[in-house]
Formats: sequence, structure tokens, C-alpha cells
Amino acid sequence: MILYSSNIIRSGNFDIKSDLVSRTVEGDEELKKKKKKMAKSMALLVLLFTVFSVAVSIDDKCAACNAVSVELEIGLSKEKPRNHLDMRHRLDSKGQRKGKVIDYRVSELRVVELLDGLCDKMQDYTLEKINSTSREWIKVHDWNVLTISKQEAKAYANDIATYCGRLLEETEDELAELIKKGSVKAGEMSKVLCQDLSKHCSPSSGSEKVDDNDESESDDESADDESESDDESAAEL
Repeated sequence: MILYSSNIIRSGNFDIKSDLVSRTVEGDEELKKKKKKMAKSMALLVLLFTVFSVAVSIDDKCAACNAVSVELEIGLSKEKPRNHLDMRHRLDSKGQRKGKVIDYRVSELRVVELLDGLCDKMQDYTLEKINSTSREWIKVHDWNVLTISKQEAKAYANDIATYCGRLLEETEDELAELIKKGSVKAGEMSKVLCQDLSKHCSPSSGSEKVDDNDESESDDESADDESESDDESAAEL
């Protein structure tokens, strides 16, 4: 009887241990599932925050595009005269080098050197408050003397760098050809990149002002004509 009772006790202990182990395993699996769900939720929140941040700060694509064009203008202004690119790397049967000699200004290398790292340089820009109603993209020289927090300023810097990457993806081929052809004059990068290629900016309002002036001038002319006709009729009387 004692041995029988001992076996029962031992069997009971084994069942208890087995039950505890199974519960522990189930708990671990449930915890892993919760962690996976939490990780997915966090990833979704980060994605939504990133999209929202870019959408807010790059709401004015024209202003952002102009900032990119300013940095590109700086790159163009810093260009120095370069020798032609000697591509004659092969030798013919007479030992003469074969290949082309390419003018650097119309070469792919020039375009690569101008555009490579451009968007990294946009990390030095942020959206600064000019007054209570407007903001402007500026190049930052000291991140500690801005009207907004450094964290917010850095977030804007990341946004415009991301925008720059998308802008180049859309326009790089056409922009490269225009640069190689010498079609982009000093001071015209904003018009070429932001109006002609990306369409992120509409033509300046100057044309509208001209139209308004034309209308006012035509009104003045018609008024003058009316006054002259009145004078003539008065003279006849």
C-alpha cells in the first residue's frame, strides 16, 4: 500500500510538472504573438508618421523645388575648367590609341558629379518660420539658433532630402541632357527644374500682373477715347 501511494504521489507530481510546462510553453507562444502584433503596430505607426510628416512639410512643393535648384546652382557656380576626357584606351594594329576624346562639359561624368550627393546636401536645409503666417526653406549654418526646435528642424531636413530624391527620379534624364547641352544658364535652374520639368511650380505671377496692367491700360485708353469724343461733341455744339 505504501508503494502504491508513493506511485500515485509521484504520478501526481509528474502530471503537475507536465501541466506547468505546457502552460509555460503556451504562455511563451502567446507572448511571442503579442510581441509580433506590437512590432507590426509600431512599424505601421512609424510609416504613417513618416508619410504624414512629409505630406505636411512638403505641402509647398514649389518652395522645396526652388531650394533644391538653389543648391544645384551653387554646384554649377563652383565648377572649374576641366580637361577633356580621354577615352582612347584601346590600341589598333599599328599601336595607335583608339577611342574618343570627350569634352568634359558634355560628359556624363559632369552630370554625375553635379547630381551625386545633391540630396545629401539638402540635409543642411530646413523649413524656418519667417513670420506668423509663412515659412521658407533656408540653408542652416547653426542648428541652435532657429525659431523652431532642433528636432523639428532635423525632421524637415530629412523631408526635403527625401523630396529631392523623388524629384531627381522624375527629372534626372531630361535634366542631364539639358545640362550636357548647355541649355541651363546661370540663374535659370529654378525655371528649368521646377517649372519646365517637374511642373511643381507654375509660371510666375508676373504674366498675370502684365495682363492686369494691359487691362488697366486698355481701360485708360477707352476712357481717353470717350473723353475725346465728348470734347468733340461739345465743340460741335
